[in-house]
Amino acid sequence: MMAAFRMVASAALLSLVALPVLAEQAPGADVQAIERGRYLATAGDCIACHSVPGGKPMAGGLALATPLGAIVATNITPSTTHGIGNYTLAQFSDAVRHGVRADGAHLYPAMPYTAYAKVTDDDTAALYAYFMHGVAAVDTAPAQKTDLPFPFNIRMSMALWNMLFLDKKPFVADASKSMEWNRGAYLAQGLAHCTTCHTPRNALMAEQLSKELGGTDLGTWYAPNITSDVNSGIGSWSQQELASYLRTGRAANKAQAAGPMAEAIDHSLKHLSDADLNAIAHYVKSVPAIRDKADTKAVTQWGQAGDELSSIRGVPLPQNLNKMSGAQLYDAQCASCHQARGEGSFDGSLPPLFHNSVTGRSNSNNLVMAILDGVERQDGKGNHTAGHLMPAFRQTLSDEQIVTLGNYVQKMYGNPDVKVTAEQVTTLRNGGVPSNLIGLARAGIIVGVLVLLGLLVWWRGRRRKETSAA
Repeated sequence: MMAAFRMVASAALLSLVALPVLAEQAPGADVQAIERGRYLATAGDCIACHSVPGGKPMAGGLALATPLGAIVATNITPSTTHGIGNYTLAQFSDAVRHGVRADGAHLYPAMPYTAYAKVTDDDTAALYAYFMHGVAAVDTAPAQKTDLPFPFNIRMSMALWNMLFLDKKPFVADASKSMEWNRGAYLAQGLAHCTTCHTPRNALMAEQLSKELGGTDLGTWYAPNITSDVNSGIGSWSQQELASYLRTGRAANKAQAAGPMAEAIDHSLKHLSDADLNAIAHYVKSVPAIRDKADTKAVTQWGQAGDELSSIRGVPLPQNLNKMSGAQLYDAQCASCHQARGEGSFDGSLPPLFHNSVTGRSNSNNLVMAILDGVERQDGKGNHTAGHLMPAFRQTLSDEQIVTLGNYVQKMYGNPDVKVTAEQVTTLRNGGVPSNLIGLARAGIIVGVLVLLGLLVWWRGRRRKETSAA
């Protein structure tokens, strides 16, 4: 079965859009393995995390925001002084699939090794060939290093976390399923690491696999439910619509990519073959349905075209612009692109605001984040694409104005029961809800120390009694 998968991957390379060659091919290097590894590294979206905008590919330095603090991506070029150039295949495999560096230090699961553990030995070897011979060495270290607060600065603590939550077993094909399903499962569970973002996590930040792809907050953005549920997920999408969305970031009258999902499409998914995108879509549509009770109908079916222009004609703007009505704010900031009645642009590049999952979901974070930070798309090389991009209003609109505008958009075009709140906007503007995991971990350590001290006191008292009795 896996041999068949490799044939699919090889065929996919023939249809893959041209990606830049980052280094001269070493004499004697296995060109086929390097190119296959390049494709697999693209599927894994390695460049997105291990490169800074405008910087050298895979040289590290990008600070990844996590609930525990920033985790700085390392240099993974084949530099022998600052990268992974001295790694053996076994050491590379341990780092990628088990989260353990060549020096024995543990990685944090911001690097999705829990998903990459699914990658087969053959594909790991191809990735190794690419990183050693297809990436240009960069002999500099990132300007900053990961510096998490105690106790998470003790990397050895991840050894216990791995014992509890890391499944080291590579992907095993399900003989009862089709080749397309297995290929999609292999990619979605592994290199594409869909569950890393779309699956809720428990108090210890491990994925709750019983809620696979059920949707969860991802920092300031919301990674939506993409199970097969008709209301909350993508159950009403056709496989073709989902595959097209994975390539373009747009599905007419359903959704458009923004934030981390737009980055995943631009750096990774849009470069995959049609066969692989269809396989991922086929698998995702088979994931058991999970429904949010608040979704009384499909999140893509809320709202309709409309406006409240009559209410603002001839009405002067208030002296305090924070007191502008939703209709006034929409007319001033949104109507020129999304049209007065929310229909979107005529060429379809800007979506309608009704029949749109962003305004139809019970979680309105993505609507607020789109207003705050806009929507950016890139060409996969770190360059912003030309054309229609939603501008950021972080510096233009106050929290009060965003609350008013957001609620107007929800009322007019989305689920009117979903509200945008002042607390929500302020929290998202400032980086999201702070994690209590650090406090819990420190409290756990204190409790553990007290328990150990109690046991020590008990043991010493017992020894004294035994000595006295003797």
